[in-house]
Amino acid sequence: MDNSDLYKTIKAPVEGILYKDKNSKFFGYAYPVSTEEDIKAHIENLKKEHHSARHWCYAYQIGTENISYRANDDGEPSNSAGMPIYGQIQSFEVTNTLIIVVRYFGGVKLGVGGLISAYKTTAQLTLDEAKIIEKTINKDFLITFDYKNMNTVMRVIKEKNLNITHQKLELDCQITISVRKTEAESVFNAFDHLFEIKIKEI
Repeated sequence: MDNSDLYKTIKAPVEGILYKDKNSKFFGYAYPVSTEEDIKAHIENLKKEHHSARHWCYAYQIGTENISYRANDDGEPSNSAGMPIYGQIQSFEVTNTLIIVVRYFGGVKLGVGGLISAYKTTAQLTLDEAKIIEKTINKDFLITFDYKNMNTVMRVIKEKNLNITHQKLELDCQITISVRKTEAESVFNAFDHLFEIKIKEI
């Protein structure tokens, strides 16, 4: 079995995991995300919810084949917060994941080493609570055909047990399917050689 098209992510948000160090409180949050818009929305919401906190440090990784990531110290000493959080995303081998650690300062300075340890531990405890799932990297195809060819298309979809994500069935029909990357070529070929039926990757 070819598993090169599998990746790990978290199934659902984890919120408010508390870690304390020398009176400072660190609250860990993890969210499944797929776009930078999702990420901004979660950060804005937490800034409203914890408006009296001192720092909202975070790290994220999105993408499966083209990875993009960011680590943000939000005013903590350079590399003392964002990178330790990102290190845990790497350690748990998850992607499409955002971790935010909200810090309330307790009056005692932790020093850079203490901060690195606290942010790393909070991120780790938060991911420990998350349900990590495996998903497949998929390719989406648009199949276009005349209504009279509906049975032919549906037969292939049923035979190959394909997942329809969208369909418009009128005189000219369009069906969007989502296919595991490792199976994409054979699915494409199954439709491509059919008469009067067009398939293209989207």
